[in-house]
Amino acid sequence: QVQLVESGGGLVQPGGSLRLSCVASGSVLRFADMGWYRQAPGEERDLVASITSGGTTNYADSVKGRFTLSGDNTKNSVYLQMNSLKPEDTAVYFCRLRNPFNSIYWGQGTQVTVSS
Repeated sequence: QVQLVESGGGLVQPGGSLRLSCVASGSVLRFADMGWYRQAPGEERDLVASITSGGTTNYADSVKGRFTLSGDNTKNSVYLQMNSLKPEDTAVYFCRLRNPFNSIYWGQGTQVTVSS
């Protein structure tokens, strides 16, 4: 059993910053890739950023230059630094982990609201 514990969401004004954290625990030795997806009301869940065990990162075009993802494969954790936030970044953010056996695990989600 693998659990993903997320933290760091909240309400922030446009132009502000937030940092999301996700730590995996349970029966996981390491991740193949780990990252964040987001889902706005009425929308599909889309990739925000991910990182492989080798450290290669991938970002959605809409967040490039504003968001930075870092990860620690030895601790099965990822951190998403979100700067210059925009109202369109408002969504529920979900942490996702894929292990080397292609099993996928999701966190419960954390709300990020960007509003003045």
